[in-house]
Amino acid sequence: MEQESKSVFIEYFGSSPYIKVLDFLIQGQEFDYSMTEIARGAEVGWSAFINTWKQLLIKQIILPTRTIGNAKLFKLNKQNPFVKKIIKLDWELTKLETNKQLETNKQLEKQIIA
Repeated sequence: MEQESKSVFIEYFGSSPYIKVLDFLIQGQEFDYSMTEIARGAEVGWSAFINTWKQLLIKQIILPTRTIGNAKLFKLNKQNPFVKKIIKLDWELTKLETNKQLETNKQLEKQIIA
């Protein structure tokens, strides 16, 4: 089984359930998900997820979007000032790490050619 690489967000902030759920929601910010989909996608156990979920609701980081059958769907609240900043931070960290990797690749190419 191939191991997926960690996101830059998780590399910088750790892999606590809260960070993993935030990371999942940031990556899929255009979509809405059920609680089960979010817990699975973030690879967080249900009991840890429930504690995280309560905080996300209290801080209005997530909002309900619609109901399909018995499942309520939720989405990242991109109107929340904290969410706006965390999305921007995620983007900046990704750019930073991408630039570092490009520079490393350039250095390796120079060494191979020389």
